[in-house]
Amino acid sequence: MDFAAQPKPATALCGVGSADGKIAYPPGVKEITDKITTDEMIKRLKMVVKTFMDMDQDSEDEKQQYLPLALHLASEFFLRNPNKDVRLLVACCLADIFRIYAPEAPYTSHDKLKDIFLFITRQLKGLEDTKSPQFNRYFYLLENLAWVKSYNICFELEDCNEIFIQLFRTLFSVINNSHNKKVQMHMLDLMSSIIMEGDGVTQELLDSILINLIPAHKNLNKQSFDLAKGLLKRTVQTIEACIANFFNQVLVLGRSSVSDLSEHVFDLIQELFAIDPHLLLSVMPQLEFKLKSNDGEERLAVVRLLAKLFGSKDSDLATQNRPLWQCFLGRFNDIHVPVRLESVKFASHCLMNHPDLAKDLTEYLKVRSHDPEEAIRHDVIVTIITAAKRDLALVNDQLLGFVRERTLDKRWRVRKEAMMGLAQLYKKYCLHGEAGKEAAEKVSWIKDKLLHIYYQNSIDDKLLVEKIFAQYLVPHNLETEERMKCLYYLYASLDPNAVKALNEMWKCQNMLRSHVRELLDLHKQPTSETNCSAMFGKLMTIAKNLPDPGKAQDFVKKFNQVLGDDEKLRSQLELLISPTCSCKQADVCVREIARKLANPKQPTNPFLEMVKFLLERIAPVHIDSEAISALVKLMNKSIEGTADDEEEGVSPDTAIRSGLELLKVLSFTHPTSFHSAETYESLLQCLRMEDDKVAEAAIQIFRNTGHKIETDLPQIRSTLIPILHQKAKRGTPHQAKQAVHCIHAIFTNKEVQLAQIFESTGEKNGKLWSPDEEVSPEVLAKVQAIKLLVRWLLGMKNNQSKSANSTLRLLSAMLVSEGDLTEQKRISKSDMSRLRLAAGSAIMKLAQEPCYHEIITPEQFQLCALVINDECYQVRQIFAQKLHKALVKLLLPLEYMAIFALCAKDPVKERRAHARQCLLKNISIRREYIKQNPMATEKLLSLLPEYVVPYMIHLLAHDPDFTRSQDVDQLRDIKECLWFMLEVLMTKNENNSHAFMKKMAENIKLTKDAQSPDESKTNEKLYTVCDVALCVINSKSALCNADSPKDPVLPMKFFTQPEKDFCNDKSYISEETRVLLLTGKPKPTGVLGAVNKPLSATGRKPYVRSTGAETGSNINVNSELNPSTGNRSREQSSEAAETGVSENEENPVRIISVTPAKNIDPVKNKEINSDQATQGNISSDRGKKRTVTAAGAENIQQKTDEEVDESGPPAPSKPKRGRRPKSESQGNATKTDDISKPLGKGRKRAAGSQEGPGGLEAGNAKAPKLQDGAKKAAPAERQIDLQR
Repeated sequence: MDFAAQPKPATALCGVGSADGKIAYPPGVKEITDKITTDEMIKRLKMVVKTFMDMDQDSEDEKQQYLPLALHLASEFFLRNPNKDVRLLVACCLADIFRIYAPEAPYTSHDKLKDIFLFITRQLKGLEDTKSPQFNRYFYLLENLAWVKSYNICFELEDCNEIFIQLFRTLFSVINNSHNKKVQMHMLDLMSSIIMEGDGVTQELLDSILINLIPAHKNLNKQSFDLAKGLLKRTVQTIEACIANFFNQVLVLGRSSVSDLSEHVFDLIQELFAIDPHLLLSVMPQLEFKLKSNDGEERLAVVRLLAKLFGSKDSDLATQNRPLWQCFLGRFNDIHVPVRLESVKFASHCLMNHPDLAKDLTEYLKVRSHDPEEAIRHDVIVTIITAAKRDLALVNDQLLGFVRERTLDKRWRVRKEAMMGLAQLYKKYCLHGEAGKEAAEKVSWIKDKLLHIYYQNSIDDKLLVEKIFAQYLVPHNLETEERMKCLYYLYASLDPNAVKALNEMWKCQNMLRSHVRELLDLHKQPTSETNCSAMFGKLMTIAKNLPDPGKAQDFVKKFNQVLGDDEKLRSQLELLISPTCSCKQADVCVREIARKLANPKQPTNPFLEMVKFLLERIAPVHIDSEAISALVKLMNKSIEGTADDEEEGVSPDTAIRSGLELLKVLSFTHPTSFHSAETYESLLQCLRMEDDKVAEAAIQIFRNTGHKIETDLPQIRSTLIPILHQKAKRGTPHQAKQAVHCIHAIFTNKEVQLAQIFESTGEKNGKLWSPDEEVSPEVLAKVQAIKLLVRWLLGMKNNQSKSANSTLRLLSAMLVSEGDLTEQKRISKSDMSRLRLAAGSAIMKLAQEPCYHEIITPEQFQLCALVINDECYQVRQIFAQKLHKALVKLLLPLEYMAIFALCAKDPVKERRAHARQCLLKNISIRREYIKQNPMATEKLLSLLPEYVVPYMIHLLAHDPDFTRSQDVDQLRDIKECLWFMLEVLMTKNENNSHAFMKKMAENIKLTKDAQSPDESKTNEKLYTVCDVALCVINSKSALCNADSPKDPVLPMKFFTQPEKDFCNDKSYISEETRVLLLTGKPKPTGVLGAVNKPLSATGRKPYVRSTGAETGSNINVNSELNPSTGNRSREQSSEAAETGVSENEENPVRIISVTPAKNIDPVKNKEINSDQATQGNISSDRGKKRTVTAAGAENIQQKTDEEVDESGPPAPSKPKRGRRPKSESQGNATKTDDISKPLGKGRKRAAGSQEGPGGLEAGNAKAPKLQDGAKKAAPAERQIDLQR
């Protein structure tokens, strides 16, 4: 700017300005000189100020007129005037002069301009006092300067920086909280114009701004901080380069001398980042460089800084600067412990403010949770728990898993922090439900985990679990109803191990209470050496139950001395451990004892802390009579269906059962609390429930708590007695046991009560069949209901309503459950036999209707087929008769004729003979029908007898006894069943039927089992049966190798379509096995098993297979000792059919006399006789030994004891039903007598007494004949058994 020549002002002029250059004053203003008084000067200056204030830039005449005055006001007289009012007025005039004469200033001297602006800057200090009368003029001065941007004139000055620094410092120093926003705004306008329109910001000027961001200055003057913050935000684009240069000098070049603020660089970076991250765009890469510094302390400082930058709430630095973020995460693995510690502490803020970064932090926190430094592991837990307490959504399951792991840390401090943190989360989100059900479900595992820690050996862990249980899991300060509700549903939702831990906790507390009670009892006895010794032992035991047992011993001894001296203290402690102490009384007692032991002069009292530990363990803070009553009411609501069980996440049944278990446990530890009529009435209600477990628990509770029922509650006594009698007689074994214990514990006339029970308990009906008049009405009703269902379905003749499917499932379930659908063992075996027969017959009846035959699955067909192998003779007999009757009338599909193949396993000769006759008649009828009806050739698949072969092969492949496809014994059984059918079919070779059957077996090997096409084991068993069938056909017929007259068709229901180019020429039985099957030693016959063989059907309910120890073994001694017996199989069978033992008896007994053979050990001979007396004879048919029982009265009651040979072992108990695999039977071979050998199939023994022709003598007649061969064969036979 070019300034005009400045005339020299006159010292004293008055009036209006003239052409001679004298000073012209505004009208009415006299000359302003140093000769007038200050007040007069102020008065005249005010008028001048008014004049300049009213002037504008367009008044050219006035501007020229008052130019001398403007120059005069800039004289030293005014600029250095001692009066501040004068200086203020002059400053206002000068500010207006700069406004009026802009852009040309009337002052051309640079020194004068500098003096003027320094003068004006000094006057701005008057802004500090907003209550000053002159504040408005100061504000006007500021406003004028800001609006005109007068300070921009200084850019022309060489040392303008001095003026600007002075101005900035002045404004930052005067700003305070009494200023309004306009003041701050004008200051910002004034300073920002200087920064934005200048050539740059010097370091000193930058320091004058940044110094206000330092925490010390920030705390002193918050307004100056806000002013600096606003200024930086406004000038970010201009000042960023200057800031970057400053940090580059300090951080990278290490020139700390460039500024006094060098030591505050990290604080400044934090504040600048908070103001505007763009201010540090060029600084962040420098921080990445510092993070890799070799100086640990320097890295620590940078980590602290970046932790604040990354963790601040609105920061997006991690996403904007990924390299810096990754570099920072690397400090989690820093070698310097304080750096790792600082990184872990940062994670908490980061998780809370930036949940999106949790994924990045998880892996690093995982590593640090295993840090060798205890403090770091501790802080990892604090970090995660702090974030989780803020909001559970901030932490993922993996982070909570780290805390879970640390509950088992080797350091107590870490374990404690983890356990307490988890407990706090559980209380907040599960008990209080602060974040809804989803959050509660997320931390539902905490309760189990915390209780599992009770299994740890450390007493500190146990005590902390007890404390957590009392304060967080079930807070003891809740009201009784709320506390018990919490405990009730907690117990119902715990896993089994947590339940055991909780039970153990109560047990330990109860044991400690008993120790303290015994200690108090010792105090009541006279002092003696024995008493002192006993007391010392008791004190040592108590000390072991407290933390740090070494120190605890001294404190316990001291506490014992106090007890001996203070009788009131003893009485308080006695009340605390009394069985009748309520929870409220316990709280009062604990506080009173602690008050007496407290020492005001000793703030930290280890002795008192140890006593508190003891009192907390023995105080009944949860359970008393009121609490038990509340628990019982909750259980009653669950029984009535009015409780909030579903809302609490447990089913009503689970709540009831768990509630009873809880009460059962508490009945051990707090038996006195149960003694109320209301509680016992509820328990009686539980005793009447059908759930066995519930009833059993209720009986145990009565046993534990009812010692005063007989005297105090006669009404309960009279109701309880018949229930206990009923449970003892007809309940489950566990119920009966507990009922007897309960009677013994409660009643004084226990002998009378028990005598009544045992007198009325007769032998249970163990027969498998009973006459019609003895069948229970309930079973008769069920049988008629089954018939009703079947007749209704047969009448409908369609399955549109799907009723047939549900009926078939019901019938199958009845067969699987052996006739006992409820599986509660409350039905007799004879009734179960009736229901099995009804179910099997019903399925067979439905199969006669085509629409229902189509929906019968292979699994259901196999269940039905196995009824012909039922353990009950009458069931087998009646079922076979019904099967034959339907097949003869051509009412049943051909596949049902395959069932007769299973009759090869029947131990009764007459039943096998009957089955063979049935097969002959069925085959002849079907062949005759085909000859007489030419149109029947179109239905050969359902009529031609040879087509039964595929069904038979499939049925035998799914025989439950056929478990191992390479087991020779099992393959022998399969061969017997196959030959039982094939022998009849191959009597004649009509139409080259032998080759046709062979072709069918070969074709089956090209398919897969439709029942389980993808199971290789199932298909292997199918192919193995085919190979056995081929082996039998080839060995019995020389004509089978001829060409088949036609290609057979296989049933799609049982076999899949052959795959193209699939060739199965593999032999599934070895040549050695083939030879053994055809020429090997005859195999003992199998004994019948249950109808419910386990099938491979999906979802089929498994049944318990009987073991060798349960079933015993049916042994024909003579046959076993002489292999040549097989050559006389038919003779043996006919004779053995005349046995005298009931097949269906629970404990059959045979009487047999065998003449001792020479050179046989008398002891062994006695064992042989014993086995014979118990097991019965075994006959052989077609090379297979069988146990045979005659038809007739096989269900006669067991013979009296007088008929039993004294040398025989006690009769075995009734085994469970069901055929077990051959491997099981053979595995038990060595458990029998030395000459014993388990029978094939391991079926349930059917060696029963028959009222057929002949008698017991006939069965024994053949025994002596084979003794000579027996002594030679026995050792070898025994050796073979062991090798198997």
